[in-house]
Amino acid sequence: MTKLNLFLHKLTHWEYWPYQVVYIPVYFQYLYYAARAGSFFYFNASNPTFKNGGFFMESKKEIYDLIPSEYYPKTLLIEPTETLETIQKKIKEADIEFPLIAKPDIGLRGTAVKKIHNIQELAAYFNKANFNVLIQSLIPYENEIGLFYVKLPKQPGKITGIVAKEFMILTGNGKNTIRELLHQDKRYLLQLEALEAEYKDKLNTILNEGETINLVPYGNHCRGTKFVDASHEITPEMIESFNTICNQIEGFYFGRMDIKYHSFKDLAQGKNFQIVEINGAISEPTHMYDPKHSLWFGWKELTRHFHYMYVISKHNRKNGANYLNFKEGVHEFKKHQKYYNTILEF
Repeated sequence: MTKLNLFLHKLTHWEYWPYQVVYIPVYFQYLYYAARAGSFFYFNASNPTFKNGGFFMESKKEIYDLIPSEYYPKTLLIEPTETLETIQKKIKEADIEFPLIAKPDIGLRGTAVKKIHNIQELAAYFNKANFNVLIQSLIPYENEIGLFYVKLPKQPGKITGIVAKEFMILTGNGKNTIRELLHQDKRYLLQLEALEAEYKDKLNTILNEGETINLVPYGNHCRGTKFVDASHEITPEMIESFNTICNQIEGFYFGRMDIKYHSFKDLAQGKNFQIVEINGAISEPTHMYDPKHSLWFGWKELTRHFHYMYVISKHNRKNGANYLNFKEGVHEFKKHQKYYNTILEF
């Protein structure tokens, strides 16, 4: 498949377009709401207990600390100055086993998220990482969704959308290499460069008939995961369960919960699941990226959720939450840019 074919595929499928293009209507909506709120950083009040409302520079560990421990995997915060010996000791004391997940405490769309299988891979990861890292035990559920939760003023919370995630799982035929199988799917082929850097010669392996491999075991669209709108799975029982759960998370009003779970039946009952992470004000209603949806649908969902965030922020402001002033906001944004440049170098 030629580079031209891949370019045309990306051009004709808006889910791959740069966010700067997709978000054009939101820029005007944001400026309107900023003028009404009297602050460019009104979103800070959307989730008062999340740093900057969860829009940028928010620590995942600080958010985990707000969640009851039974709802998320064992998690350690590791600073870049810690030695490998200290890290190993902490992992052992926390009863976290290999394989495990390592990821930046302040994330960037799946960058530097790795499944670590052994001490050697752990050492290699921390030789490169010059930022705070979270170590997490693997979640024992195979299915993953993003569940968007909104708690509007004087209303019970509601689930506004669910995205199901189809991982990059290849099935062997006993003939083709992993690399050749990747060439059979344009979505996967777009990830070839990143996969070559991670898997190297393993891509030349021939999988047996029926043998499967999950090349990217975390549900990130930028890493090849297909997003499928599963909002039809929302039920009154599920909404009630997540109101109970989210009411235990102090200061959480707006955002997407990435969740691994056993079945939708169990999830609706609030059991057999764990929260991968919670994204705050920066959250996207990612069910819009289902390939069946039009760009118009995507714009409608973006503007709908951006309106929710404004209404929630305005209400929380009246109840004592703060907006960042302009000087503070610019300072935070500069820190955000500097930090993300560091992450991108990983």
